[in-house]
Amino acid sequence: MSLRHRFPLLRMLLLVFLLLGSGVTTVAVAAVDTATAAASPQARIGQAERALQAVRRSLDDADAPETLRTLSEQALQAKRDADAAVAALVPQLEQVDARIAQLGPLDDGATEERSISRQRGALDQQRSQLDADIKRGKLLAEDARQLSDSIEKTRAQQFGEQLGRKVGSPLSPALWRQFAASLPDDLGRLRGLYRQAAGGLRTAVAAHGWTTPLLGAGLALLMLFPLRLWLRRLGRRYAASDLAPAGRLRRSGLAVWLLLVGTLLPGLAAMGVVASLHGISAIPPRLESVADTLVMASFVAAFYAALAAALLVPHRPSWRLLGIDDVAALHLRRFAWGAAGLTWVSALLREINRSARTSEVSTVTLDGVVALSYVALIMAALVTLARLHRRRAAEAALAEQQAGAANDGKPPRATRSGWLVLARLGGHLTVLAALVATLLGYLNFALFVAQQMVWVTVVVMAVALLTRFADDLSLWLFAPDSAFGRTLRLSTGVSPARLEQAGVLLSAALRITLVLLGVAAVVVWFGNTAALTAWLDTLNTGLQIGGQTLRPAALLWAVVVLLLGLGLMKVLQQWLVDTWLPKTGLDTGARNSISTVARYLGIALAVLWSLATLGIGFEKLALLASALSVGIGFGLQAITQNFVSGLILLAERPVKIGDWVKIGDQEGDIRRISVRSTEIQVGDKSTLIVPNSELITKTIRNMTMANALGRVQIQFSVPLGADVGRVRQLLLDLFAGHEKVLADPAPSVFIDSISGGLVALNCFAYVSSPRAVYGVRSDLLFELLRATAEQGIALVTPTDVRVLHADPQPGDPAH
Repeated sequence: MSLRHRFPLLRMLLLVFLLLGSGVTTVAVAAVDTATAAASPQARIGQAERALQAVRRSLDDADAPETLRTLSEQALQAKRDADAAVAALVPQLEQVDARIAQLGPLDDGATEERSISRQRGALDQQRSQLDADIKRGKLLAEDARQLSDSIEKTRAQQFGEQLGRKVGSPLSPALWRQFAASLPDDLGRLRGLYRQAAGGLRTAVAAHGWTTPLLGAGLALLMLFPLRLWLRRLGRRYAASDLAPAGRLRRSGLAVWLLLVGTLLPGLAAMGVVASLHGISAIPPRLESVADTLVMASFVAAFYAALAAALLVPHRPSWRLLGIDDVAALHLRRFAWGAAGLTWVSALLREINRSARTSEVSTVTLDGVVALSYVALIMAALVTLARLHRRRAAEAALAEQQAGAANDGKPPRATRSGWLVLARLGGHLTVLAALVATLLGYLNFALFVAQQMVWVTVVVMAVALLTRFADDLSLWLFAPDSAFGRTLRLSTGVSPARLEQAGVLLSAALRITLVLLGVAAVVVWFGNTAALTAWLDTLNTGLQIGGQTLRPAALLWAVVVLLLGLGLMKVLQQWLVDTWLPKTGLDTGARNSISTVARYLGIALAVLWSLATLGIGFEKLALLASALSVGIGFGLQAITQNFVSGLILLAERPVKIGDWVKIGDQEGDIRRISVRSTEIQVGDKSTLIVPNSELITKTIRNMTMANALGRVQIQFSVPLGADVGRVRQLLLDLFAGHEKVLADPAPSVFIDSISGGLVALNCFAYVSSPRAVYGVRSDLLFELLRATAEQGIALVTPTDVRVLHADPQPGDPAH
């Protein structure tokens, strides 16, 4: 398959590549949309219908792949126009239906005013016309899609026939005899093409002078050498300076910069030369395709060479992204330059051969030479890779021996380069297939396989470079210590961990997109861009899922709306917690309840807002709620019960943050109440997570509800002969002397019982909080022991009396 057949996709990719940085794409698309929107939807349907008819008429005489590709793209354009017209007519139909609904139904036999009747008739006629136009547009879009699919099938069939066509084998003497016989005529055609080119140039120069061509050549030389080399050095100096971002982004960013500079400037230089010749009309019509091929081939060859320079970076191992040494980098760079040069030369030779209209045997011979050149290049690369592999294996074996000697004969595990193994395997298979196909006479297949091997290698390496750059850029952009990360942290209050998570998610999205683009770039060579364009059109118009149309743009806006709503909710909650609620005089628990309810209400509103942006109405949410009710009935009762219990806790507040509660045999302080569970910090500082339903359905003891006091209880006994009055006064003095014991309610001392020669005393005192009971009770006991010891008051100590019975032994003195 010739490079000429690939130029439509290359043109598209290169134009997007060139226009992304300048913003021209946006302006051009806006201009096209404005011009298209100027026509009415009905007129656009008519234009699409006429375009589709023209495609059908041209299809009978179309047999060339380029013509079929153009017709397929025209059919897809007609489909896009019809879809856009239908999308513009549907809102108009909905407006007319709304106006008819305002008039209400007309009962049988009923009459209405003449003006209302005229309006009803006009609206019915307008609705009928709109409905017919919508149906016509949908039918036209479907016809265009089917026609495009049919053209694509024809192209695929032609492509398969072209690859499977057998021509003369290079080993066949008949092929070379035919080539020798047709060589004089072919050389005459080439000389005729040369005379056309020289004559066109002389005529143009005679009319316009050499100023424009020389200016174009000078600009091309300026871009190709001084400017390109200066930009490369500028990128290296910036990457090595302190202004460059720290981390891996220095290397991957420099590699992408070298790729951009090395691709754009040579291609723009060729474009400038061709544009200068076009400016004085120096290119004859038969050489227009050669000039286009020169530009496209220059971009492609420059991309090959720039990609190798960006990845290999000879003589600078510290900046190299691939894990190879300088020797391997230099060898692989030579093959990259060889692939770039071979691609450029073969593309120009084949296009010149086509423009000169040489004989078929000359075309076959040229294809065979090009295929064998690709095979020779791949074989040389394989030989070099084999040498590198043997050298790496020898170095690894030597390192294992040295490491084994250092580790008492236990060598470390050897590492292998997986990409080298895959490259060698793919290269061997490609060479084998291309050689067999060439010798058997299947030159188109051999050339296609060889070119595909080179192209797939280039795409894989480009995707690897760009994915690494995307990963480094995303992680650096959302790093907590970067300028952008610090701005986000100060403006939104997001945590560093969330910033890093955002960077990882962005990196994953970019890498997936790049991999998909790489797969598309590989697969699209087997046909043209029509299938890819149709897929993109399908994404643009939306996917039908359960009767709901989901468009990527609407999905993106829904995500933006959700993030915006969550951000506004966070700002509002922060304002409530920090500004308004502290000035209300409410306690901590009440403020927490208000802020928690506001938070969940804000989340619900943000989700509803996002769903409305997607076009999902409340009636669909009702269906979703009914479906969830079935799930709740089967297995979500506990979750729903805890959720409702959490709302009850936040509303009624039987317990609140800061309360000291006792549930079962556990007690502690409530630290957090959410809609599902409550966190209680127990005495050992561990956290007890209790489902909210437990706090609603079971009995709990709230020690601090309504500002409950703490009660200190002390119980002990004194002998019956002790001065109980003096002991009572001693206790009251101890209570009065402690700063945390309250005077109201007043402390009290009671005689609990008198029995067994002991007086049991039961004493009570009150403190401001139950949390202080344990510490105050300990202090009072310490003081009680000290005071009774000083005043000689005896406290009863339990007596442990043990009676030991010993059996008399024979021979004891007692006997």
